[in-house]
Amino acid sequence: MVTGRVTCAIDDGVATVVLDNPAKRNAMTTDMWDALPPLLERLAADPDVRVVVFTGAGDAFSAGADISTLTGMVPGVRAPAVLAEDALVAFPKPVVAAIRGWCVGGGCQLSVACDLRIAEEGARFGITPSKIGVVYPAATTARLVDLVGPATAKFLLYTGDFIDAERALRVGLIDELVPAGELDARVAELARTLVSRSQLTQHAAKELIGAALAGEPTAERQRRWEEAGRDELAEGVAAFTERRAPNFPWKPTADPMLP
Repeated sequence: MVTGRVTCAIDDGVATVVLDNPAKRNAMTTDMWDALPPLLERLAADPDVRVVVFTGAGDAFSAGADISTLTGMVPGVRAPAVLAEDALVAFPKPVVAAIRGWCVGGGCQLSVACDLRIAEEGARFGITPSKIGVVYPAATTARLVDLVGPATAKFLLYTGDFIDAERALRVGLIDELVPAGELDARVAELARTLVSRSQLTQHAAKELIGAALAGEPTAERQRRWEEAGRDELAEGVAAFTERRAPNFPWKPTADPMLP
């Protein structure tokens, strides 16, 4: 019997990844965590995919990790949730979390690893390791601090309390809050915008922001991107001057040493 799965559909440049375990509010099973890294690898290599949207089946994003997956954790060994999160952070294309309902624990961990988070009114957020004695991963904690600051990160981690979507917006845990019933339309609009923009700019920005947050040097990375983007910039300027939509020429390369 299938107790949880991850599905993916691709349409017009947008891959929609659905966390599908509605009987448990899309709680993440080990199989679901394990499915994410190879799926993201395929989507990264697919030239038809420009943007990825993560969402949950039904009326929840994800209520976290299925509690049965936590008892086998081994100190010093990266858990399937961390491996999945690492794959999501390393993914080179824009990733949007579309959040309705519960976004808790591992579900919130996934949403923080996305680039952008759009939530619907009524969504609820919580990071709950203190309720069961889990040590939250260091890199995951750092990403949370980068997003919401140390005081809010401490509040969420120390208490495990839930916060509403309005507070999540105020503290920076989400980027945008939309009225109930309008999430799908707003995320589709945002995805269309992202698909229409320069992939080179997006990929460069994602790499440079990641490097800056990690305290890594950025000068050489920027030089490589600027060199790769000469034709991209020429097309963008020409399109602006001619008042037409740009046809950006740059496409991702499979070579990790090249932009």
